[in-house]
Amino acid sequence: MTIALSGSSGFVGSYLYDYFEGLGYSIIAIDRDDFSSETQMLEKISGADIIINLVGATILKRWSRSYKEILYSSRIETTNSIVKAINSSDREQIFISTSAIGIYENDTLCDEDNYTYGTSYLTDICRDWEIEAHKANARVSIFRLSLILGDGGALQKMLLPFKLGVGGIIGDGTQPLSFVHISDLARAYEWVIKEPHAKGLFNLSTPQPTTNYHFTQVLATKLNRPAFIPLPAFILKALLGEGATILIDGQRVYPKRLLESGFEFEFQGIEEVLEDLI
Repeated sequence: MTIALSGSSGFVGSYLYDYFEGLGYSIIAIDRDDFSSETQMLEKISGADIIINLVGATILKRWSRSYKEILYSSRIETTNSIVKAINSSDREQIFISTSAIGIYENDTLCDEDNYTYGTSYLTDICRDWEIEAHKANARVSIFRLSLILGDGGALQKMLLPFKLGVGGIIGDGTQPLSFVHISDLARAYEWVIKEPHAKGLFNLSTPQPTTNYHFTQVLATKLNRPAFIPLPAFILKALLGEGATILIDGQRVYPKRLLESGFEFEFQGIEEVLEDLI
């Protein structure tokens, strides 16, 4: 089978590229030029059985007015381009698109059937992102992604201050932290592809969310380094503006639909995840 993959050069995309290639799938990389050419996009989408959409500008940046527009367009407009190509294709396809747990209200345990939407700009983006993906004439699944921990990505950025002995909690540390090991993420994508009835929304987060404080203590212990220098919320707000909400706030998420479908997480607690990665 053939997978068309957008965002293949990113942290998650490159991991999925190697993972599925190792399983024997053929991979077609959707690159930036394809989004500016309907003909090129249709050619790549028409050659695929499965389309995985991961493209989107990083959220770890100051959210100026102009950058908020980039955050939105890099997700909704690119998804619209892919959906148009899917709807012009003449083959049955599986479309796996992306969203984020930032769609949920802060500090409330949420699953796919029981939740309240948040009020942030990220919530607005995610809601429109999901609406756009559901327009595809395909078997559509959407992963609401949590913090993805693996060799690289966010974890790599977190390690440096701890190794230098200046690590600590973010804000007051009480904010929930939902996460997933990148290995389980890849297995979840494979699961959704192979399960013929899998479609709709899926929280991609372990069943055991933690807090920023507990994560910080476990990480410091694994590295045998101190963790007593907090990063105050006001500094993050000064650096990132509205974008600081993704670090100061947090969501407690439960992957109800994945678990009910029979999927099993190999790594559930934060101790297991960090033990494997560090």
